[in-house]
Amino acid sequence: MARGEEALRIAREIDHPGSLIWAYRSLGIVSLRRGAIPQAIPLLQRSVELCQVARVRLLFDIAAAHLGYAYALSGRLSEGVALMEDALVDPEATGSIHHPLLLAYLGEAHLLAGRRDDAVAVAWRALDLAHRQKERGNEAWVLRLIGEIAAHPTLPGMRPLSAHCHLGLGKLCRHTGNRAKAAEHLTIAATKYHEMDMGFWLEKAEAELCPP
Repeated sequence: MARGEEALRIAREIDHPGSLIWAYRSLGIVSLRRGAIPQAIPLLQRSVELCQVARVRLLFDIAAAHLGYAYALSGRLSEGVALMEDALVDPEATGSIHHPLLLAYLGEAHLLAGRRDDAVAVAWRALDLAHRQKERGNEAWVLRLIGEIAAHPTLPGMRPLSAHCHLGLGKLCRHTGNRAKAAEHLTIAATKYHEMDMGFWLEKAEAELCPP
């Protein structure tokens, strides 16, 4: 932080746009790493603004991706994802050597937003790229994301839907004569309904299991 603040002071004194972009970006990234999200956001915003004014795409990607990640961590998920996707749209144009790390940020934002499938797709793409580019440090960040995805619980709103799907499949299998498969799906449905204290639907699943 001390070196970053010194760099920012010097860049301001000489009023050098490129140095200002680097200084704001560096201070913002350090603040983000420390978990100081409210402090990181305005620093990264200033770096991104200067990139846009100077039309320096080469320096935009890392600053914008970190800003998008900071937005996501602060709850501004849609804004954060949009900015990260913009930053990552063309890695060859930006010259970024940290693309897997930035993809890991995007995957985490998807996970925070409840888009698990999107998070999985981004994570495997990031892992493949990290392997191909031999970015072992950034690979560690991607593996952390994959671990977070694996540990992430199923979204609560999907559990009733899952139970309903098993009930429907059980009824269908019973009507087509596949009694073993029907019993399997109906038992799963009944168990899920019981766990969620959904008595009305539990009765229906049990009735299908033991028809009169």
